[in-house]
Amino acid sequence: MTLTPAHGSAKAAALVWDWPLRVFHWSLVLAVAGSFATHYAGIEWFAWHRRCGYAAAVLVGFRVVWGFVGPRYSRFSSFLRGPGAMIQHLRGRQPYPTAGHNPVGEASVLVLLSSLALQAGTGLFANDEIANAGPFYGWVTQATSNRLAALHDLNASFLLALIAMHLVAIAWYDGIRRLGLVRAFWTGRKAGAEGIGSSRGGLGFLIAVALIVALALAI
Repeated sequence: MTLTPAHGSAKAAALVWDWPLRVFHWSLVLAVAGSFATHYAGIEWFAWHRRCGYAAAVLVGFRVVWGFVGPRYSRFSSFLRGPGAMIQHLRGRQPYPTAGHNPVGEASVLVLLSSLALQAGTGLFANDEIANAGPFYGWVTQATSNRLAALHDLNASFLLALIAMHLVAIAWYDGIRRLGLVRAFWTGRKAGAEGIGSSRGGLGFLIAVALIVALALAI
């Protein structure tokens, strides 16, 4: 997600990233980091690995719903412009938007969300062929669970590569281009941008609670 360099004073900064989206983003960072840390820490950490997976599943579900009902810059309709726009951007023929995602950032959001959804989904059915399994392990055959476990492991490597590319991009845009991405996604504000007015915090809270309850009832 790419913003233009900041212009104007701090007083002119407008709210472009609502607080539910920012809470989602940083919570997902913790959930994914926790998932990988507890995986590599050993099987004795599996209970925490599972909890991190639950959190990631709820968060990805929230982001999908928020992509349809959230404020302007959270909605998929505001930044899904197709491969043509990405090609034009990479050729330098499309300027950075004042706020929101550039075409490459658009693609990265979709790929990351898809990979995270696949990782959380397969983890619910997977097993380690030793003593641990996801909560829905009994819903499928052993062979199916094993295949999903293999896909879970394969996608984990792909997800790590995506995260590495994301971090490199952030380092480039913040360290070299000085776009202030991390700051903007922490405060939610961007100078010189057309803001969203107010966030839909109440709706976001209700969606998150509904997803948590749904998952709790399912497991």
